[in-house]
Amino acid sequence: QVQLVESGGGSVQAVGSLRLSCAASGYIYSRYCMVWFRQAPGKAREGVAFIDSDGSTSYADSVKGRFTIFKDYAKNTLYLQMNSLKPDDTAMYYCASEPYMTAIQALGHATADFGYWGQGTQVTVSS
Repeated sequence: QVQLVESGGGSVQAVGSLRLSCAASGYIYSRYCMVWFRQAPGKAREGVAFIDSDGSTSYADSVKGRFTIFKDYAKNTLYLQMNSLKPDDTAMYYCASEPYMTAIQALGHATADFGYWGQGTQVTVSS
């Protein structure tokens, strides 16, 4: 079992920055993918940033160049650095993980294919 706990959400004005954290505990797979998803009210959950155990990353076009996903392997913690935030970035942000999946493979998978999820952290961006 893998446990994921997000933190770092909050309210910020447009063009501001936030850093989200996702602390992972429990069983550590040798190969895995970790993803930051988000879900705005009335919209489907979407993956925005992906990283795998090799350190490969990929991003949704909507956040490319503004968001950075990275992992502190010593702390077993995933991060999402969000810069130049826009009101459209307002959503609940979730951390998810799936073993034996690469970041490239994750792009083509539905949310239901990810087995481990955190509880989410709210990000609100005001104009």
